[in-house]
Amino acid sequence: MTPRELEEYSALRATIAHRGTARVWIVVAGLALWSAEAIATVVLGTPPAIALIPLLFLAAVFEAVFALHVGVERIGRYIQVFHETPDDRAAWEATAMAFAPPRGTAADPLFIVCFVLATILNFMPVMLAAPLPVEIGVIGAAHMVLLGRLFVARGGARAQRAADLARFREMKSEMASSQ
Repeated sequence: MTPRELEEYSALRATIAHRGTARVWIVVAGLALWSAEAIATVVLGTPPAIALIPLLFLAAVFEAVFALHVGVERIGRYIQVFHETPDDRAAWEATAMAFAPPRGTAADPLFIVCFVLATILNFMPVMLAAPLPVEIGVIGAAHMVLLGRLFVARGGARAQRAADLARFREMKSEMASSQ
């Protein structure tokens, strides 16, 4: 590895570490702030539509977590293709991608269960406010949109590693053939 490549590799690994830590803290802080908003809607006895404010906040927190996850995964595949070779003893990215944790022990990098539970809990103040049927429908639909987004994102995240790996390999091949 050239000094420039080593510097790039080190910077990218540091970026992965920072973003991974940031993702966890965004979830913790975001859910803490969301819960304060949700509790405030109950305590203040606000109209049902106000539940859309903490829902929007919850969605924004998830999108931040998702963006960080996608970025980290993409950087990892870049490292795997452009910095690791099959004969590397320290091929972290290839090894991590090949490793399959025992069933039921895998971590959830998107915290989907937490976000699903928070979305369901976010609907409780709506029901406590004696909503009209139209309010239940509209506000419930907004909650369903977020739930749908969570599951679509999870599916996309599951497919991302393989797709990014294939694309980076294709790019590397194109670069090699154009030189």
